[in-house]
Amino acid sequence: MAQRAKGFPPIADENSRALILGSMPSVKSLAEGQYYAHPRNRFWPAMFAIFGEPFTCDYNERKALLLRRGVALWDVAEECERTGSGDATIKEVVPNDIAALLARFPAITHIGANGVFAAKTLKKFFPETNFVPLPSTSPANAALPLPRIISAYAAFFAQAGIIERR
Repeated sequence: MAQRAKGFPPIADENSRALILGSMPSVKSLAEGQYYAHPRNRFWPAMFAIFGEPFTCDYNERKALLLRRGVALWDVAEECERTGSGDATIKEVVPNDIAALLARFPAITHIGANGVFAAKTLKKFFPETNFVPLPSTSPANAALPLPRIISAYAAFFAQAGIIERR
């Protein structure tokens, strides 16, 4: 049965230069009150590997890593109806106000979409927005190995000037 889901506020500050947009937090993430809380999601392992910092499960430290490195995090959907955690079941999307976030944090010059649904939804609601489609870090995308995810996100961060090209 579909349930109404409401996402989280963005993780961003005046130093943010790149924005990663997911679709909608998973059931596990909503229950934990944390972005990418599912233990098999590869978002956090990828971020720590890219930035060369020791991995931690402490959510405050995870958020601090992103902000220290100039990375903002949010979702394309503010609210939706969904059955379970899969993006394929998302309906009735109310988009987040991406334009307001970009106006509030004008140093954000690069936007990446975490997965196909985030990219399609971003294109649907914000067709004028330039963004880079990135591979999903979701456990549902388990066929894609972590090193390829790391490579794609590292290339995006290098393009944004956050890390040096490898």
